[in-house]
Amino acid sequence: MDSTRGLVRRLIQNDVSFVLVGGMAGTIYGSSLVTEDVDICAPLVLSNIARLLSALDGLERRWRMLPKRPPLTTVADELVGYKKLYLTTTVGQLDVLTEIAGIGEYDTVARRSETVHLSERTIRVLSIDALITSRKALNRPKDLPGIAQLEAIRDRNRNQ
Repeated sequence: MDSTRGLVRRLIQNDVSFVLVGGMAGTIYGSSLVTEDVDICAPLVLSNIARLLSALDGLERRWRMLPKRPPLTTVADELVGYKKLYLTTTVGQLDVLTEIAGIGEYDTVARRSETVHLSERTIRVLSIDALITSRKALNRPKDLPGIAQLEAIRDRNRNQ
C-alpha cells in the first residue's frame, strides 16, 4: 500500500485534478478489500495531462494493456483525446479514466465526490453511494464482495 499511497501523493503534489475511485476509494471508507492499483477519474485535457506527466516523472511509466508495454509519451499533446490510460510505474499501477460506469464523466464524478484529508492535503473521493452505484453498473462478479462491504459500511454509518 505504501507504493500506491506514494503515487497518490505525487498526484496531489503536482496539483493533478482527479477524483479517487475504485478499490482505494473503498479502503478510505473502511473496506478491507485492498487493491494493488490506483484508479482515478480525471479530465484528460492538456493542462491536467501535463501535471499528470510531471507527477509520473522518473517512475518508468509504461502502457499496461499494450503488448510489450511501451513507454508512455512525455509529450502531453499526444495524450489529448484519450479516454483511458492504463499505466504501470515503478511504484504501482495507475488507471486514469475520464468516465465512471453508472456515474458519468469527470464533472459529474466530481459533483458526486467528497473531500477527504490524506497526506496532510485534501483530495476528492467518490462518495460511498456513488462508489456502490459504479460497482453495480460494472456488473462484475468480482465486485460483489466489495459492494456488500460498502453497503454494510454505509448502512452502519447512517444508523450511528
